[in-house]
Amino acid sequence: MSNFKVELKKVVDDSYEIEIGYELEQKLIDDLKAGLVGKISKFVVVTDSNVKELYADKIYKMLEEAGYKADLISFPAGELSKTRATKEYVEDTMLAKGYRRDCCIIAVGGGVVTDLAGFVAGTYGRGIPFINYATTLLAAADASVGGKTAVDTPLATNLIGLFNQPQKVYLDIATWKTLPQRQLSSGLAETIKHACLADRGFFDYLSEHIKDVLAVKDEVCRHIAEKNCEIKYQVVMKDERESGLREVLNLGHTVGRAIETVSDYKLLHGEAVAIGLVAEVKMAEYFGYCTAEDEAAMVAMLKQADLPTEIPDYIDRDALVKKLYTDKKVRDGHLRFVLQHGIGAIEVFDGDQYAKAIPESLAREIIMEM
Repeated sequence: MSNFKVELKKVVDDSYEIEIGYELEQKLIDDLKAGLVGKISKFVVVTDSNVKELYADKIYKMLEEAGYKADLISFPAGELSKTRATKEYVEDTMLAKGYRRDCCIIAVGGGVVTDLAGFVAGTYGRGIPFINYATTLLAAADASVGGKTAVDTPLATNLIGLFNQPQKVYLDIATWKTLPQRQLSSGLAETIKHACLADRGFFDYLSEHIKDVLAVKDEVCRHIAEKNCEIKYQVVMKDERESGLREVLNLGHTVGRAIETVSDYKLLHGEAVAIGLVAEVKMAEYFGYCTAEDEAAMVAMLKQADLPTEIPDYIDRDALVKKLYTDKKVRDGHLRFVLQHGIGAIEVFDGDQYAKAIPESLAREIIMEM
């Protein structure tokens, strides 16, 4: 009998830059020419049917004009496309077009595109570089920092995926001007979440400037993009792989993700998260971590942003309660919720736990009342 230990200790630097600005397509090309991804000269632009004509076609043509080999792969827009089948479609198309390990993916779009394209990049050829060119407020708030990539399945949301950091992220605020108002409102939910979990001053700023965001006022939008990145960075830097602290970013998401799925994605992600935030603050108030005034302030903020604060009548409440158990924070069959402490902080349990086990009876009671 013999024993051989394989020593594979590594020090990995996954640092990357986030560039916030307007009309950043040419800056992307200039960065590639300057060696952002080394000597790679083959690029696959991954996008969806909404973003293709608005921005992705332009980036694809600019890549070709710069002398790079490039292809564009598009899939139907929406959360329903964030599946293993779509991932296979992107991979099979890349294989058919002759791409191997010497290529780079450029994800142009919102959270669905960046989630899926980042997952493809993590597994294609056992790993190729990718770049995120975010075109929505939601992606700027959520998908731009942290490297969480995944697909959804009928049984669970975001449980099939991996942590994979991009080479660089571009937050093009000019793209927000082409978003429908409903999409802008949806994007604001993650921004409000960040304020609730980390920064009361930012919450107050949002309360004063929500309508400016919806009107895509330049200075205000740049500020909230920067604050979103700053808040999420402070969490991700300390817990890249969600072993503890990073759970706080799931504020509002236990109920929110369940509602999003049970609605068959009639609700946008941010709309579902908004309802989840209200459910969560009601739980926090029940345990004394928040006041009635805190709840009223959050509900007022969400309404200002034209976001829903009640569960739609068409949602099956029993199916919703059952769906809560597919949340990734569930431990040993127990529902666990991230709960805020007032506005601008998160309640910590037992010294180092960032989610609290909640009886199904309480979750059910709150859901039935909403």
